[in-house]
Amino acid sequence: MSENFLIQLSVIVLFLPLLGFIVTLMLGKKIPKIFFFEVFVLFTGLVLSAILLFGKLTYFSDSRIVSEFKWIDMGNVPVFGSINIYLGMLIDDISALMIVVVYIISFLVHFFSIDYMKGDIRYNRYFAYLGLFTFSMSGIVLTHNILMMYIFWELVGISSYLLIGFWYEKKSASDAGKKAFIVNRIGDLGMLAGLLLLFITYNTFSFEQIFGEIAKGNLPFNSEFWLTVTGVLIFCGAIGKSAQFPLHVWLPDAMEGPTPVSALIHAATMVAAGVYLVVRVFGILTADAMLVIAIIGMLSAFIPATIALTQNDIKRVLAYSTVSQLGYMIMALGVGAYKFAFFHLVTHAFFKACLFLGSGSVIHAMHHEQDIRNMGGLRKKMPITYATFLFSSIAISGIPLTSGFLSKDGILSGAYAFGSLTGHWLFPFIGFLVAMMTAFYMFRLVILTFHGEPRNKDKYDHAHESKFSMAMPLVVLSVLSLFFWYTPNPLSPDAGWFYSKWIKDPVIYTPESARWDFMKTDEAALTHSSAEHPVMYSETYTEALHHSHGPAVILSLLVAISGILLAFTMYQWKKISADKIAEKFKPLYNFSYNKWYFDELYDKTFVAGTLALSSLVAWFDRVIIDGIVDGSATVTKAVSTFTGKFDNVVVDGLVNFMAYLSAFIGLIFRRFQTGKVQTYIIMGIFSIVILLFLFKSF
Repeated sequence: MSENFLIQLSVIVLFLPLLGFIVTLMLGKKIPKIFFFEVFVLFTGLVLSAILLFGKLTYFSDSRIVSEFKWIDMGNVPVFGSINIYLGMLIDDISALMIVVVYIISFLVHFFSIDYMKGDIRYNRYFAYLGLFTFSMSGIVLTHNILMMYIFWELVGISSYLLIGFWYEKKSASDAGKKAFIVNRIGDLGMLAGLLLLFITYNTFSFEQIFGEIAKGNLPFNSEFWLTVTGVLIFCGAIGKSAQFPLHVWLPDAMEGPTPVSALIHAATMVAAGVYLVVRVFGILTADAMLVIAIIGMLSAFIPATIALTQNDIKRVLAYSTVSQLGYMIMALGVGAYKFAFFHLVTHAFFKACLFLGSGSVIHAMHHEQDIRNMGGLRKKMPITYATFLFSSIAISGIPLTSGFLSKDGILSGAYAFGSLTGHWLFPFIGFLVAMMTAFYMFRLVILTFHGEPRNKDKYDHAHESKFSMAMPLVVLSVLSLFFWYTPNPLSPDAGWFYSKWIKDPVIYTPESARWDFMKTDEAALTHSSAEHPVMYSETYTEALHHSHGPAVILSLLVAISGILLAFTMYQWKKISADKIAEKFKPLYNFSYNKWYFDELYDKTFVAGTLALSSLVAWFDRVIIDGIVDGSATVTKAVSTFTGKFDNVVVDGLVNFMAYLSAFIGLIFRRFQTGKVQTYIIMGIFSIVILLFLFKSF
C-alpha cells in the first residue's frame, strides 16, 4: 500500500458524497427511490475511509502524507511577490480517524432516515442535502490548507442552513435556519481575518508551510502579540461552528430541523468542525490564546449545562448537552489536554448521535411529541430504544466501562493538572461541577421519558418499537460507546491504542517565551521529537497529568454517581419534590428555564440595535440622500425650465428676428433686381448723384 494509493483513496472518499448529492438531486423526481443510491454511496465511502484509516495506521503511522496541486497562479504581485494558491490533501492520524467518524455517523443517519422521513414530500431532496453536508465536512477534514478548509467551512454553513430549515413552511424552522446561518457568519468573519493575517505574513495558506515559518521565529508583524491575535481570530470560527459562548444561541433552535439532521449536525460533524479546527492549528497557539480558549470552553460547558437542567423538550436537552460537551473539548484544548480533547470528540460523536437518534425514535413513536412531561413508561413499549438510550446516557455521564468515562476522565485530569501547575483551579472545579450536572439532567431525561407511568395515555397506547432501519443505528452507536474499542484497560486510556498510538503528541511551533511554563522544552520532550520541534508534553506536564489521574477518576465518579442518585431521588423515587425546589428557587429556575435570557438580551441589543441602525440608515437614505437627489432633481428641473424658456423666447426670438429682418431686406432689394441693364445704369447714375451731393454738403 503506497502513499499515492492513500491519496487517491482520500480523493474518492471526498467526492463520493458530492456524486450522491448531484445524482439524487437531479434524478429525484424521475426515479422515486433514488435515495438508495445516496445511502449506497455513503456505505461505500465508509468502507473506503476504513481502508484509508487502516492503511495510515498500519503502514504510515509515523508520517504525514501530503499531496497538492497548483490551483491559482497570480504571478508576481506587487508587495506580496509571487503568489500561488494550492489545493491538496493531508492524511495524518487525526484526519484519518476523523473521516471514519464522519462517515460512520453520516451513514447511520442516512440509514435511520429511510423510515423516519418516509412520506415527506421532499424525501429525495432531503437525502441529497445530507450528501452535500457530508461532502462539505469531508473537505474540512482532509484539506491540507486553511483556505480550502474555509471554503468547505462555508459549504457546511449553507448545507446546515438547508437542513435546519428543511421544513421551511414552518416559520420556526425557517427562522432557525436563518439564525444558524447569520450567527455562524459572525464567527466566520473572525476566522477569515485570521487566515488573511497568516497569508499576508507567510504568503501561503498551507498548514505545513505556516507552521514551519513560525517554528523559525517568523511571526505576524514580528510580534508574539499578533500571533496570539491570529490564533484567537481563527478560534472565532470554532466559536461559531461549535456553538461556543457567546455564539451558542443558534444550536438549540436548530432542533427545528428533522431529528436525524440533529444527530448529524450536533454529534460528529458540523459542531465538531470547530474543535477539529483548533486541533489542527493547536501548534501555533500561544499561552494567552490558550487561556482565552480555555475560558470560552469553560463558560460554554457551564452555561448550557445549567440550562439543560430545566428544559422539557427532549431534543433541546440534548442540544444544550452538546454545547456543554463541546465546551469540555474546547476547555481541554485550552488547558493543554490535546489528546483527550480529540479523544472526547470521537467518543462523544457516537453516544450523542445515539441519543439524538434515540430521541427521534421516541418522537416518531409518540407521533411527534417532544415534551418529556407528556411521556413516561416507554421502556415497556420501546425496549431497544430504551436500552441504547440508557447506555448512551451512562456513557455521557462518565461511568466506567464506557468510552465517555475514558475521555471525560482524561479532560478532567488535564484540567486538574493545569490547575496544579498554574493555580487556575476554576477550570477543574467547573469541569467536575458540569460532570455532575450532566449526569443529573441526562438521567432526569431518561426517567421522565422511559420510567414511571405514561402521562399521555392516547399517544402511549399507539407507541411501538421502531423498525430495523431505525433500531440498528442505535445498537451500533451504543456498542461503539464501549471502552474496548479504545483501550483494553477500562480505567485508563493511557494504556490503549487510541490514546497512546493513534493520536500523536502535538508539535508546538510557538516561541518558548509565548508558551505556558509547563509546555517549554525539556529533556523528556526531546525524546519524543526533534530538538527543532519539541512536543508539548514536557516532563513537568506529563508528571502532573500522571498524578492528577487518580484524584480525577475518584472525583469524576463521585460527582457522576451523585448526579445520577439525585435524579433518581427527585424523579424516580420522588423523595425530593422537583416542583417544590423549583418554586423555592423560582428566580434561579426561571433564569435557567429561560436560557439565561440570552435570546432576549440579543433581541434587545444586537437585533434591536441592528433594526434601529437599519431604520436610521433607511431614514438617512429616504430623507437625506433622497432629499439631496430629489432637491437636485427639482433644481435641475427649474434650471432646465428657465433655460428652455430663455432658449425659446430670447435665443430663438433673436434668431427668428434676424431671419425676418434678413428676409425683409432681401424682399426690398429683390425689387431692384430686375435684370435690365438700363435700370442698373440709371440706378448707378442716381447713386453717383447722391454721393456727389453728400460729398458737396460736407
